[in-house]
Amino acid sequence: MRCVTHFRFPWRRLLIGVVPALALLSACDNDNKPVPPTQPVATYAPATWDDLPKVSDSDLQAGFTAWRSACQRLAKDAIWGATCASAQAVDTAPTAIRTFLQAQLQVYGLRSAEKGEHGLITGYYEPVYPGSLKADAGHPVPVYGVPADMISVQLDSLYPELKGKRLRGRLDGQVLRPYDDAATIQRQGIDNAPVVAWMRDPMDLQFLQIQGSGRLQLDNGRQLRVGYADQNGHPYRPVGRWLVDQGLLKKEEVSMGRIRDWAVANPQRVPELLASNPSYVFFSLRPDSNEGPRGSLNVPLTAGYSVAIDRKVIPLGSLLWLSTTRPDGTPVVRPVAAQDTGGAIAGEVRADLFWGTGAEAGELAGNMKQEGQVWLLWPKGAALPTP
Repeated sequence: MRCVTHFRFPWRRLLIGVVPALALLSACDNDNKPVPPTQPVATYAPATWDDLPKVSDSDLQAGFTAWRSACQRLAKDAIWGATCASAQAVDTAPTAIRTFLQAQLQVYGLRSAEKGEHGLITGYYEPVYPGSLKADAGHPVPVYGVPADMISVQLDSLYPELKGKRLRGRLDGQVLRPYDDAATIQRQGIDNAPVVAWMRDPMDLQFLQIQGSGRLQLDNGRQLRVGYADQNGHPYRPVGRWLVDQGLLKKEEVSMGRIRDWAVANPQRVPELLASNPSYVFFSLRPDSNEGPRGSLNVPLTAGYSVAIDRKVIPLGSLLWLSTTRPDGTPVVRPVAAQDTGGAIAGEVRADLFWGTGAEAGELAGNMKQEGQVWLLWPKGAALPTP
């Protein structure tokens, strides 16, 4: 059987591949056994509360509240269950929060073999695009749900080291073959997949797939929410990298705005641009609400205080202490909640900060490529994560 790369990226901003190399299942050995991906090896360096950079009371309260919002999901978690149960009774006064955290949690600084205590902090957001529930001349681009004939095979039942990895494909007789890549889907469509909505512009759909979730603004004023449902199993390749490789943009010029400008100026080459990324994301409708989009922990994300992490290093639901800057150099120091994951969020000192919904959040997220430090706040007495 051919090995098919699985790449999941809810909510990710990936334009030119500025993140570290992805650890993905992408090859097979001669015995047709999957080659396990390279695992990050994190060092959890013991630290004290005095070692942490100071935070404002408002950031402390907001970060703690964001983390505690997931405690219902973590009630039975072997690591976080007891701490979450105790957190429910904590007053939101800054003194009470500090007392609780210092009594319950131990501080560990995250370290990588390559860069030590420093790592990459990026950003993501929930976009809003024009959309429709019906196809018409102004909305010709389908947003597909999961195809009925796509099969997903969990690999960790045979290979525990591949926990979370899957094969995706379609049966051809008794043979599982790779599912259609994005170019084939864009050219031929999918007969047996539901269409959950329609969009105006194929570039809007590409950016929606990069983020993994978003809202579609309907003509009647309603905002339709769509979220990641599955993916076709092909590796993600940034369309911005294709533009760089073709000599059409310089690496330092790549942004969502510049990519869109190029697409508007070169509509005849947009199919070629989109075909350079074989990955294709399928969506499902989500309930209408004003809450943040739901991440991998299935709780609403909090703008500025929820992060996506590499769960091989940081378990979902963990509380972190983040020190970085905005693109303009303004310090960002606060506790944040590990409530999401993403295929490009790989590495020992790595976080993707959720900035919210709409164009302003998108501008901030799109420019986030900052150096930063991350500390893990871990329940006292609990065994540290094993990558």
